[in-house]
Amino acid sequence: MERWYLDNLVCPRDHNRLEHVSDKLICLEGHAYPVVDGVPVMLLGDQPQTIAAAEKSLELATGRADQRQIDQSQMPELYLESLSIKEIEKKGIIQLARNGASKIDPVVAHMIGATNGNLYKHLIGRLDSYPIPHLRLPQGGGQTFLDVGCNWGRWSIAAAQSGYRAVGIDPQLGAVMAARRVSRELGLSNKYVVADARYLPFAERSFDHVFSYSVLQHLSKENVDAAVSEIARVLKPEGTSLVQMPTPFGIRTLYNQARRRFRPAHGFEVRFWTIPSLKKLFSRIGKTKITVECYFGTGIQKSDMHLMPAKLKVVVAASEMLRKASRFARPLIYVADSVYVHSTKREE
Repeated sequence: MERWYLDNLVCPRDHNRLEHVSDKLICLEGHAYPVVDGVPVMLLGDQPQTIAAAEKSLELATGRADQRQIDQSQMPELYLESLSIKEIEKKGIIQLARNGASKIDPVVAHMIGATNGNLYKHLIGRLDSYPIPHLRLPQGGGQTFLDVGCNWGRWSIAAAQSGYRAVGIDPQLGAVMAARRVSRELGLSNKYVVADARYLPFAERSFDHVFSYSVLQHLSKENVDAAVSEIARVLKPEGTSLVQMPTPFGIRTLYNQARRRFRPAHGFEVRFWTIPSLKKLFSRIGKTKITVECYFGTGIQKSDMHLMPAKLKVVVAASEMLRKASRFARPLIYVADSVYVHSTKREE
C-alpha cells in the first residue's frame, strides 16, 4: 500500500490516525479496515449502507462473500464490478470489450449507461475512448480535490487533468478498482479509497475543493445532511464545494416523478430538491449560489457531443443554449433538471 494513505487517511469513526498491520488499517481505538490490493476499504460495517454494492464491498473485502450468491445476483453490474481484470478476462465477460469493439476498461464499457446517464446507453460496450467531462472549476494549480462518489473516476480524472491533486471515494470496491486502473492507464497519480460520504476518512481541513456528481441525489434527507456536514468538516477555510443536484420542475425530472406517480423516493431512487431547500442545506457550509448544470435530463455534457447520434446532439445543444441563457434570465434556473450548488466555507 502506498505511503500516501497512511499519511492522509484517518479513522472515519473517531478521526484518529491509522497504522498498517498485516492487511488492515487499524486506529488507536482498535477500529480495523481491510486493505484489498492496496486499496483501503473504510466502510463502517455496523452502519446501514446507502447502496447494495457497499454491502458486497464489505463482504468481498472481509472474505465473507458467497460467490454463488454473487453469480445469481439480479444486478449483473454489481457482479462485474466485484471482479478483478484477470477474472473478467477469464470468464469472458463483456466480449465487446475484448474483440475490438471497445478499447477501454471492461467495467467502464459495461457501466457507462448507469454512471453517465441515459444519453450514453447506446455506447455500452462500444466506447473507444473515455468520456472525460469538462470540470466547471478554474485550473487547479496543485490544489487538493476530493471527488465524493467517484465511481469509475471520470470527474477525479478531469480534475487531475486540470491540475488538481485528486482523490476519489466511492462505496463500491469494483468501481474504485476500475477508477484506479483507468487513472493509471491515463498516466495519472490519483488516489482512490472505498468510503462513505457520511463518514469521510479524512482529517478536518484536508481539501481545497470537494466535488460530487449524481451521488447525494440518491440519499435520504438524513444521509444528505450527514454528507454535507462531512463536506464542511474536510474543507479548508475558504475552500469550495461543487455539488450536482436534481430539481423537481425540469421537463425530464417531472417526467420521472410522474412515472412513479409523485410518491416519495425509496431506497436508491432519485430525490428532487427545490432551489430554496438546496440553498438552506448548503448554507451550512458557507456562502452558497446555484447555477444550471443542464436541461432535459442529468449528465448531459457538451464535452461529449462527439459521442452522440444526431438526435441526441440536438438535446445537448438545446440544453447548452438554455444553460447560457439562464445566466441572464435567472428564472430559468427554476425549470432546470440539474443544478450545481457552489459553496465557500466560512473562515474559522
